[in-house]
Amino acid sequence: ACGQGDGSRRVTGPTDQPAPQNCSIPQSLIFSAAPAKDWIPALTNPAFVGPRDASAEFLRDDDRIVGLVIEGQAYAVPINILWWHEIVNLDVGAASLAITHCPLTGSSLVFDRAPLGGVEFGVSGLLYLNNLMMYDRSTGESLWPQMLRGARCGVQSGTALRSVPSLEMEWWRWQTIHPDTRVLGEVTGHVRDYTEYPYGDYAEDRNARTLFPRVVADDRLQPKELVLGIPDEGEGPTWAVPFSRLEELGSVAAVHPAGESSQIVVLWDGLGRSAMAFDRRLDSGERLSFRIEDGRILDDATDTIWRFDGLGLAGPLAGTQLAPIAESYAAFWFAWVDFHPETVLWNP
Repeated sequence: ACGQGDGSRRVTGPTDQPAPQNCSIPQSLIFSAAPAKDWIPALTNPAFVGPRDASAEFLRDDDRIVGLVIEGQAYAVPINILWWHEIVNLDVGAASLAITHCPLTGSSLVFDRAPLGGVEFGVSGLLYLNNLMMYDRSTGESLWPQMLRGARCGVQSGTALRSVPSLEMEWWRWQTIHPDTRVLGEVTGHVRDYTEYPYGDYAEDRNARTLFPRVVADDRLQPKELVLGIPDEGEGPTWAVPFSRLEELGSVAAVHPAGESSQIVVLWDGLGRSAMAFDRRLDSGERLSFRIEDGRILDDATDTIWRFDGLGLAGPLAGTQLAPIAESYAAFWFAWVDFHPETVLWNP
């Protein structure tokens, strides 16, 4: 399961965990994938270092990271490390965050723990629709499926988690926009080979194997292809924007997946293989439209040049930051469509 195996076999084994209680999701789709809680050890406040520190030398330029900015400081959490730990509880200044990644669904999300009193999350060893179920260490039995962004079992069932904007991309590219970034180094207190992917060929696009059964058979894309998922927040359909189709547009792209009438724009950076959704409305209420010209992102209203992370670089709106849609995130196609079977698939 998460942390063991090559994806070709089920790793259920004996478990001393009690059956989940008070669940609002089908318990028939909850599977035991580890013998006990914390069998995969989450990290709490591990050491972050400079990008040229010796403990960051294990990272290759094209390794992917989850990048975020906290109180003006950039942080990078290597997905190599999240393969083995899945959750990083991080307290920085006034921020209490959970940086999460489920290798079986390819999904990376960051959550705000402060509304919950800063409670830490651990890895329960249970999966829902092949997706990581976190547990909180205050109640011990409440379960939080990562891709549902909230508790669905236990006394906290029904409690939502607030998403925090993050950007999944290649390590070298993150450093080009944040040269002063801090990065989670390999000194974690655990002995792991963070250069090794522990799932064999599981993440290959065409590999249809999953640890536990899928609910939706949708072959519009390869099962493990990455998509940027944009959840329905009550203002329209749920969208999936495939990385492969963004790649067809070149090294940079700005697309309006829901059309010119919506507030969503997705900015694509092909060099770092990164996509992020933004609200294209300014504080004034004006809604920007974007185009690509000479390999640069420009808006039609002011010809301001924009960076792929939504920052205005040059022109009348230089210094303006588009508001990220924090609830959007990257995941494998099979997982996204299992959780969102009515999703609209974007085509160029």
